[in-house]
Amino acid sequence: MTDSTARRRQVADAAIATLAREGMRGLTHRAVDRAADLPQGSCSYYFRTRQALLQAAVERLVEVDTADLAGHPALLGHGGGPAELAAAAADLVRYWTTSAGDRMRARYELMLEAGRRPELRTALDRARAHYHRLAEQALAAAGATEPAGQAQVFIAFLDGLVFRHLTGADPQSGPPAALDDALHGLLRGFAARRPG
Repeated sequence: MTDSTARRRQVADAAIATLAREGMRGLTHRAVDRAADLPQGSCSYYFRTRQALLQAAVERLVEVDTADLAGHPALLGHGGGPAELAAAAADLVRYWTTSAGDRMRARYELMLEAGRRPELRTALDRARAHYHRLAEQALAAAGATEPAGQAQVFIAFLDGLVFRHLTGADPQSGPPAALDDALHGLLRGFAARRPG
């Protein structure tokens, strides 16, 4: 990795942290410089415009999320039935609502902003397509009957769990097995044969 690539990553990570902490209004080049502990002007050197900075944040989120998935082979379509996929997805939801909670908050900030910025929506649409392909592969490996269509429901289910927990609407205060059971029930439904 070149110094330039490492610095761009550092700035993108600082942008994500700034989004999580201060929201979209707090995301400025100066705020990112402070968060990255870099000299003033560093962020704008690598990402001249706000749009370039937002796009870098989206791309970095995809990169880090994909690395998270690597630790869960069932989420990448590498074997396992509904129970294994449910357990892997539950682990990921727990991680995304604890250690990686700030990253998810930044994601939601970006998703909301995309409704006002078509150019940001384009970057998020590419990210969504990536996640959809991964979910489709995982569901197919777990025996889903219609993985292409069910992938969207699976992603929405996971996203809803994370969002509701992070906003306090539905904290995961129950036993860990309840989350596994809910996901397993959904995935068993995906794998059930339709009558005739």
